[in-house]
Amino acid sequence: MPLKVIITGATGMAGEGVLLECLQNDAVSEVLMVNRKHSGIKHARLKELIVPDFLEVEAYSTSLEGYDACFFCAGISSVGMSEEKYTLITYDTTMRFAKTLVAINPGMVFNYITGSHTDSTEKGKLMWARVKGRTENDLMKLPFKAQYNFRPGGMEPVKGQKNAKAIYVAIIRIIRFFSSKGIISLHELGRAMINAVIKGYPKQVLEISDIKALAAR
Repeated sequence: MPLKVIITGATGMAGEGVLLECLQNDAVSEVLMVNRKHSGIKHARLKELIVPDFLEVEAYSTSLEGYDACFFCAGISSVGMSEEKYTLITYDTTMRFAKTLVAINPGMVFNYITGSHTDSTEKGKLMWARVKGRTENDLMKLPFKAQYNFRPGGMEPVKGQKNAKAIYVAIIRIIRFFSSKGIISLHELGRAMINAVIKGYPKQVLEISDIKALAAR
């Protein structure tokens, strides 16, 4: 049965790449983008819901009913941010969004993009890694049908992307030239997320090798 998917972060590089894969993948029949502002992206399978503040997402619950999966790709760099502010954006908004969804769609699969070297112990020196680790850990406690945390590392943009900075693309190409193990294309990431819903995976935390393996299934 074709999937109905919610995507956040479609105006960012990772979310846009996952969105493009969903729109061209026959396993997906409908995509609902949940954005803070209009994206301007149009497609026959695509709908858009504007939620200016994810902390108030409960007010939009009716529009979020009936979906099979959520691909939570929204995120922000921690550079120059206090731990309090980064926690609000990364942990609080994600958990509020997830708790809202699990209340109305308990049969849903929730996929979350974190990052390579996320700190599952929540005790390391890197602030962003601790916060991401706490987010992963608490998402795994929610009663979704399944919940997976994707740690993609270096991400290679795909054709048609608008939200990919030239300097980032250049750096990724250089890294891939010397070693492709730490790089994954956003088509692979998107396919892995879709396959996680359809086929499942034995781990809830997926490193790059896991993502590649799941994408190839």
